[in-house]
Amino acid sequence: MKFLAPLLADSENFPDPTRASRDGLVAITRLLTPARLLEAYAQGIFPWTEDPVTWWSPDPRGILPLEHLHVPARLERTLRTSKFTFTTNRAFAAVIRGCAEPAPGREDSWIGPAFIRAYGHLHEKGHAHSFEVWQDNQLVGGLYGVKIGHFFAGESMFHRQRDASSVALVMAVRQLRAEGCRLFDLQMVTPHTARFGAIEVPRDQYLQLLADATFEIETGSPNLMASKTKAG
Repeated sequence: MKFLAPLLADSENFPDPTRASRDGLVAITRLLTPARLLEAYAQGIFPWTEDPVTWWSPDPRGILPLEHLHVPARLERTLRTSKFTFTTNRAFAAVIRGCAEPAPGREDSWIGPAFIRAYGHLHEKGHAHSFEVWQDNQLVGGLYGVKIGHFFAGESMFHRQRDASSVALVMAVRQLRAEGCRLFDLQMVTPHTARFGAIEVPRDQYLQLLADATFEIETGSPNLMASKTKAG
């Protein structure tokens, strides 16, 4: 029987993600809002298109085990130099726009105006975060995602200089791990993220990891504080 994704009214909750289609489609909505985003991520669901807004929970799911991060030797040498400077939450809007730019092998981006607005509002509310990489005071790479409790969903990254996105990923993982993050979601594993130790896990296992990471959301702010450090 062909799966028909439900079109949700604004007041309707997401269905159980384990009832998704074979390729992971859960539901469709007309609007992409910060409230919808938080509801989705807390249930292991994420948006992929904006016209219409489609919501997904694939099986298997890509994650980056924080305790098993692998840093290639050449990149580790780069991190030890002062070539790049690393910051958090200093240029969220610029990072998400950078991620939306066409790149070799990615001529079309799913990050359109609705995504930029919605995640921008989520950043203002303290749940979307950016990790920036600078060279000579110019933004040359970065990564952004959503943080809820001890869970972080990496959404996209970009680079304008060699290694800049890799530096952003490594420094983000190290900072998140230091803050007690338990789950780094990648949605899907790519050849690039596999180099850093990314793996696939069954959706049921992912949902349990997600529940464990978001069970105790701190009463204070669990968000990243803006900081600036040398990439090494």
